[in-house]
Amino acid sequence: MGKKRVLITGAAGFLGSHLCDRFIKEGFHVIGMDNLITGDLRNIEHLFKLEQFEFYHHDVSKFIHVPGELHYILHFASPASPIDYLKIPIQTLKVGSLGTHNCLGLAKAKKARILVASTSEIYGDPLVHPQNEEYWGNVNPVGPRGVYDEAKRFQEAMTMAYHTFHGVETRIVRIFNTYGPRMRLNDGRALPAFIGQALRGEDLTVFGDGSQTRSFCYVDDLVEGIYRLLMSEYAQPVNVGNPDEISLKDFAEEVIKLTGTNQKIVYKPLPVDDPKQRQPDITRAKEILGWTPKVNRAEGLKVTYEYFKNLPSEEWFKQPKEFNSTK
Repeated sequence: MGKKRVLITGAAGFLGSHLCDRFIKEGFHVIGMDNLITGDLRNIEHLFKLEQFEFYHHDVSKFIHVPGELHYILHFASPASPIDYLKIPIQTLKVGSLGTHNCLGLAKAKKARILVASTSEIYGDPLVHPQNEEYWGNVNPVGPRGVYDEAKRFQEAMTMAYHTFHGVETRIVRIFNTYGPRMRLNDGRALPAFIGQALRGEDLTVFGDGSQTRSFCYVDDLVEGIYRLLMSEYAQPVNVGNPDEISLKDFAEEVIKLTGTNQKIVYKPLPVDDPKQRQPDITRAKEILGWTPKVNRAEGLKVTYEYFKNLPSEEWFKQPKEFNSTK
């Protein structure tokens, strides 16, 4: 019997590329798929020489054809940072709806097990803290973030419908803030934004009064949780993230200390619908997957900072991508 075959959409993205690495390491034949609207081939170029890796340059919002057997699908194609989804709102909605529908249809046709990447953003600006999987969320469907939040909420509903109606083996992971090498410095999220500002010698921008919290999970821990969930027999959503919560003001101070910069923190108005608290309740992941994060923030931040520091310095000054958002 040959290698098990897995399709990973969003393969050239931050999380997708780390998942490609993990599945190669586990002995799978990996088919990466990405339309490169936010992904970067440099994240996976080290895999192109491998026989057990192939790449399709394709938009999953259009019909997906993959010849041969498929055992697993991981659907990670979606813009995931506010800078991206505010610039390409319609593509964000399409990849969460049409893209998910196409991936689920493929899973049904191939009798493959599919795991879809959902997000803590489905909880919106939560009224429950920490957030557990039973909480339905507090989301503004017509606010600027609605294009991402509602795409992911629809994706979960569609996935569950394929599970209950068609009997497709589905898994849903709700991902909380994750960081590590291969993140984009200019993707608008707090961690790369702070490190980018420190590298450029700029003051660190904190929105609001900095009391809003985030919980950062190192990418290797997240990938382990995702792998365990895919291999489990559990079809309900599972939070995967690190419950170690920190305010953004304190986090900015940690970055200043880590980078040795002498910049200060400057405060700007809070963006619309920015969640004030974000912390996963990971009881379910512990009980069902035997999973807890292992990498503490100081350790993970050091590795991530080294990665960013070693990029060519022109990368530090690169502006966010401009997208063709006519479609």
